[in-house]
Amino acid sequence: MRLETATWVEVERRLSAGNAVALLPVGAQEQHGPHLALATDTIMATGLAERLADQLDALLLPTLPYGETWTTAGWKGTISISFNTLVALTTDIGAALAAHKVAALIIVNGHFGNSAPLEQAARALITQHNLPTMILNYPGIEQAAAAVCESTPAAPGFYHADEVETSVVLALRPDAVQMDQAQPEYPQFPPTFGATPTRLDTFNRSGVFGDPRPATAAKGEQLLTLLTVSALSVIRAFLAEHIR
Repeated sequence: MRLETATWVEVERRLSAGNAVALLPVGAQEQHGPHLALATDTIMATGLAERLADQLDALLLPTLPYGETWTTAGWKGTISISFNTLVALTTDIGAALAAHKVAALIIVNGHFGNSAPLEQAARALITQHNLPTMILNYPGIEQAAAAVCESTPAAPGFYHADEVETSVVLALRPDAVQMDQAQPEYPQFPPTFGATPTRLDTFNRSGVFGDPRPATAAKGEQLLTLLTVSALSVIRAFLAEHIR
C-alpha cells in the first residue's frame, strides 16, 4: 500500500490487523558524475523499497529525497541536509507511525552518508517510542556486484556512479541516464580515507568512482533481484524477532 495515494480509511483498515510494517526509502540529491541524475540514490532506494513492499505487503511511505551529502558538496547540484535534520525528520516520521500502532519500521537507505544519522534516529525510535526499527544499507551488494558486473570497483565495497549504480538506474529510470557521457575514473584514495572526514572532490574530478560504461538495464534487473533477495532474508529475521 502506497501511503501517498491511499486514503486514511484504507490505512486504518490495514493497521487493524496489528502487524503492519512500514517501509521508508531515504535517498539523496547529490552528484553522480556527468551521466547520472542527481536523484540517483533516491531512484535506487525507491525502486528497491517498492519491490520489498510488494513482497511484504507493507505500507510504502513517500521517499525522503534529501540526505546528508557533505562529502559530495563540492559538485554543483548537490543539496545536503544536516545530520541533525535527517535525525529529526526520521524520528518524527517514526514517532507518527508508532502513534498509529505500526508494528515495525524498515528504512531503505540509498546513500552511505545517511547511515550514521539514520542509526541515531533508529535508536531514538526503539528506546523512546518502542518502535522496532531496522536500516537496510543494500545488504549483499558486494556479492551481487561481483556476480553481475564486469568492472572493478574503485575501492572495496565502494559503488558510486559506476557500473552498479548506472545499471540499476538504467533498469528503473533510463531517462535519468546519459550513457554517451559515461566515462571511467579510478581516483587514488588518500591514505587517511575513512579515518577522517574527506570531501570526495579533493581527489576526484568527475564524480565517477569506477567504470560505468559496461552498465546495462539487464544487469540492473539482476542486481535488483539479488538485492531484494538479500534484503528479504534480513527483514524476515528482523520481523520474526519483533512481530508475532
